[in-house]
Amino acid sequence: MKLSRRRRQRLVRVAGYAVFVAAILVVVTAADWDRLSDAFFRGDIARGMFPEAITVALRNTIIYTLLAFVFGLTLGLVLALMRLSSILPYRWAATAYIELFRGLPALLVLFMVGYGVPLAFPDREIPGGVYGSVTVGLGLTAAAYMAETIRAGIQAVPKGQLEAARTLGMSHTRAMVSIVLPQAFRIVIPPLTNEIILLTKDTSLVYVLGVTPATIELTKFAGDTLNTKVNPTPLVVAGLLYLVITLPLSQVVRALERRAARER
Repeated sequence: MKLSRRRRQRLVRVAGYAVFVAAILVVVTAADWDRLSDAFFRGDIARGMFPEAITVALRNTIIYTLLAFVFGLTLGLVLALMRLSSILPYRWAATAYIELFRGLPALLVLFMVGYGVPLAFPDREIPGGVYGSVTVGLGLTAAAYMAETIRAGIQAVPKGQLEAARTLGMSHTRAMVSIVLPQAFRIVIPPLTNEIILLTKDTSLVYVLGVTPATIELTKFAGDTLNTKVNPTPLVVAGLLYLVITLPLSQVVRALERRAARER
């Protein structure tokens, strides 16, 4: 008996679900949950991490993320406009910056900002101490990616919008600020939100700057607790706290993408 196409597709889906459920059952029944619980889910160790895990480590992680994002967004906007400029040296400079910082690891940039800048300028310091160094270090790298995102958003706005504004007597700058950029930012909000998620995870590199108990972030806080308790439970707690930040942002990205798809 020959099956119809719809029935074959249904059987394939049922088989896929069955394999997935079987794999979960194998893992659940084969794992030694007592050992896993003792190794990764020690309630006494997890409770001992609070409230510092939230009031200090999580708070600093959020602060580092927001400061780096604002710095990167501002610089990224400037770089995007330079990339689209009719002045050739501006385009060259912006392109060189973007290619350089997209090719360098964020860890190396943080290290150079934290230790290279004080050596190069011994009489001057980056304002804000560790907070300032993190803002600049992570922001420099993020700006390179944001610049390309913003540039793509600007180029996605129909050229007729700018031309219509110019025919109404607007200057190029005013038309860009009033007409083009608001539409471009509506387009690039989802990828920019993704950049916040990436910056949140990049804050785990801040340890290279030698943080203090007052400026510690989640990963360093979990690592220090791990060294004290000799148990990986602090890493699980830190991972869950990162998810507290990133999962809502991921939902925001999906909602924005669905909204943009409906508008298109």
